[in-house]
Amino acid sequence: MVKKHHPHPSPSPMPAPSEPAEAAAAASEPAPESAPPAEEVATAERSALIEPQGEALRRLEQEAAEWKDRCLRAAADLDNFKKRAIRERAETAVRAQSEVIARVVEVVDDLARVAGLDPAQTTAQALHEGMGLVEKKLLKVLEGVGVERVDPIGQRFDPNLHEAVMTLPAPAAEADHTVGTVLQPGYRLNGTLLRPARVAVYVWTPPAAPEAAE
Repeated sequence: MVKKHHPHPSPSPMPAPSEPAEAAAAASEPAPESAPPAEEVATAERSALIEPQGEALRRLEQEAAEWKDRCLRAAADLDNFKKRAIRERAETAVRAQSEVIARVVEVVDDLARVAGLDPAQTTAQALHEGMGLVEKKLLKVLEGVGVERVDPIGQRFDPNLHEAVMTLPAPAAEADHTVGTVLQPGYRLNGTLLRPARVAVYVWTPPAAPEAAE
């Protein structure tokens, strides 16, 4: 007895979804949210940056108070600095004057010793030498504070430093308008003229030409 083999039925293909089904599925999915407009974003950012009026007023009042305090402190510091500078300048001047006066007092002591010499036991030469030593000591004290003696013997006459009191006949043409004699020396303090030197100035007069013989 022969068995008959029946072929297995092949699976039937799935039917393709119809277009109405696809549309329905797409409609069931949630639609993506749309981004807010740029103007709305900018307005929101500006609103976040704007400070409430009350807080802004309190902040400005606090800043004004802090700046006022700083200004008052700076003004007080400046005033204290000025007072301290004036005080230190005055103290420096007093110290400098004290040093000069202390040296001058020593010269005064030397003059007092010379004045106290017994004329009967002192020669004129000894007195002259003593006074010369006192003069040198005083000039050294003055040089220490910037005083310079102007003694222009033999120099060209300078009206900015010398005062011509008289004229003298010059011994030669080269000596014309030079200082022949210093009648009173001048003095300068740190380059500033305190007193001009009083001098006699040489003036050259050419000799008269000899008359021609007749």
